[in-house]
Amino acid sequence: MSEFEPKIIAFLCNWCTYVAADAAGVSRFVQKPNVRAIRVNCSGMVDPSYIVKAFASGADGVLVGGCWPGDCHYISGNIKAMRRAPLLKKLLGEMGVEDLRFRLKWIAASEPSQYAKTINEMTEEIRKLGPFSRKKKSATRSVA
Repeated sequence: MSEFEPKIIAFLCNWCTYVAADAAGVSRFVQKPNVRAIRVNCSGMVDPSYIVKAFASGADGVLVGGCWPGDCHYISGNIKAMRRAPLLKKLLGEMGVEDLRFRLKWIAASEPSQYAKTINEMTEEIRKLGPFSRKKKSATRSVA
């Protein structure tokens, strides 16, 4: 039996985190190949339903990467994402998604090493958790 390889979906800001991801590849930083990057204009444009759908479609983890607060090309899009994150984590918890499976991370275009580090850490954390399965959590919940 082969070792579990997590599937991670990453919604990356076009202006910062996507550029860092590209630079990490060009700079040949060692990074796990488990990420499927989706370029979005801004982290604030990532609707929570996209994240829920990613998990429902078989993702083991989801990363939303954006510009540092104060550096958003759309003024406050990343602040919007930051405000959504706690509510989204609570919703995901109710759905049986462990806290470590979703991450919101600020990574500037000038931080390709930080991008690679984030990807590698997240991959290892999710590998330890094992494959995501909604059945695991729902079987332990009691119906009142």
